[in-house]
Amino acid sequence: MVVVLVVVVEVVVMVVVIVVMVVAVVMVVVVVVVVVMVIVVMVVMVMIVVVVVMMVLVVVMLIYSCAINKIDLEYRFPI
Repeated sequence: MVVVLVVVVEVVVMVVVIVVMVVAVVMVVVVVVVVVMVIVVMVVMVMIVVVVVMMVLVVVMLIYSCAINKIDLEYRFPI
């Protein structure tokens, strides 16, 4: 009986340890996935902001270059 009780206790302890380890691993995986998702969302938002800023800068540069080209043409080739 004592041997049977010791074996049962060992099996129960092993099962509990395995369950705790699995739960810990799942929790770590969930935390890592959440952190990665947050980082990806932040990177995507930053990329969108950068793309919008670059588009605005390109438009402004095009407007300025057109104005400067007109001024240069008027100065270089006075009509």
